[in-house]
Amino acid sequence: MKQFCDSEVRHKQGRVSHSEAGLTLIEMLIVLVIIAIIAGMVVMSGILNRPDEARATTTKASMSTISAALKMYRLDNGNYPTSEQGLKALVEKPAAAPVPQAWTQGGYLSEPPVDGWGNPYTYAATPEGFEIKSLGKDGKPGGEGIDADIEQKG
Repeated sequence: MKQFCDSEVRHKQGRVSHSEAGLTLIEMLIVLVIIAIIAGMVVMSGILNRPDEARATTTKASMSTISAALKMYRLDNGNYPTSEQGLKALVEKPAAAPVPQAWTQGGYLSEPPVDGWGNPYTYAATPEGFEIKSLGKDGKPGGEGIDADIEQKG
C-alpha cells in the first residue's frame, strides 16, 4: 500500500523516476522519421520495383528442386524420364515405356512445375542426363535480360 501511495504522490508532483518514464512525443517522432527515411531509401533503390528479377531468382531455385526430384527418380528407376514422358513423370506415374518399376507413391513433386511467370518448363532427356529450360518472361526461345532463357543441365 505504501508503494502505491509513494508513486501516486510522485506522479502528482510531476516527478517520475527515469525507470518509470516512457517514450516522450519527441522520441516517438524521431523514431518515425528514421523509419520513414529507411522506407524511402528502400523504395528509391528500386527493391520493390524488381518483380521480374525476383521471378527469375524463383525460377532458378525451382529448377534446383526439379533437378533434385529428377535425380531421385533416376536413383529409384535407373534412368531419367524420357523427353516424351517429360516432367509430368515426376507428378504421375508414366504409362508409356519405359514404365518406372520403383516409382515413388505420391510422386516426386506435388504438382507440375511452372516457372516464375507461370509457364511450364521444357524438359529434354539427353545422353548425358537432362536439360530443364524456362523461356523467360516472354515465353519465347532466346531473348535478352528478363526475356532470356534460363537453363539447367544435370
